Amino acid sequence: MSSVSSDLNELIPLGLIIAISPLSIIPGILVLGTPRPRPTSIAFLIGWVLGIAVITAAFVGGADASNDGLDTKPTWSPYVRIAIGVALVAFGLYRWFGRHRTAHEPKWMAAMKSMGPGRAFITAIVLTVANLKVFAMCAAAGAAIGTAALGRVGAGQAVLIFTALSASTVAIPVLGSLFAGERLEAPLGRVKDWMERNHSALVAGILLVIGSAMIYKGIHAL
Repeated sequence: MSSVSSDLNELIPLGLIIAISPLSIIPGILVLGTPRPRPTSIAFLIGWVLGIAVITAAFVGGADASNDGLDTKPTWSPYVRIAIGVALVAFGLYRWFGRHRTAHEPKWMAAMKSMGPGRAFITAIVLTVANLKVFAMCAAAGAAIGTAALGRVGAGQAVLIFTALSASTVAIPVLGSLFAGERLEAPLGRVKDWMERNHSALVAGILLVIGSAMIYKGIHAL
């Protein structure tokens, strides 16, 4: 477990970027207002967790297939980290300079308020693939795990930890609603409004910090 812990310094910021994204939090809140909130929200959570885990594991598998296994670090791993770091910094700058742009609620987000469990499950999986931010962070995490020489058990643990962190902000309101019910509506609404106002600057800052750190680690390993 210690080998996994040594790589959490990269996985935690990547997971947080997914967790604090409005396109993670807001859909997880919206499904609580559907005609069948409990089964619909649980179905959405399962689909969300599954989507993140599968994408991340796929990139871990890609690193495994292009190397001698997950027990050794490939010689090209520093270049992968540098490339990921540069991409994250570029994405962070893009988000920073676009932080003042106004955004309108997409039609699919409005449609979530009336969907059932089946559509919620499929929507969650589609969102993990179609949302560039989520897909990119899962890809970066998978590449980092796959090139860290953790072994299969360690890599599996790292994927589980990353998935749990990334899905936490969807899991908390969904699971909390099972016990607190309508009492969560007001605070969740305030969280939703705050995220819509401040998420761009927050995400940009995290992207710039973790991207710079990955560039440094990649250069240091050359």
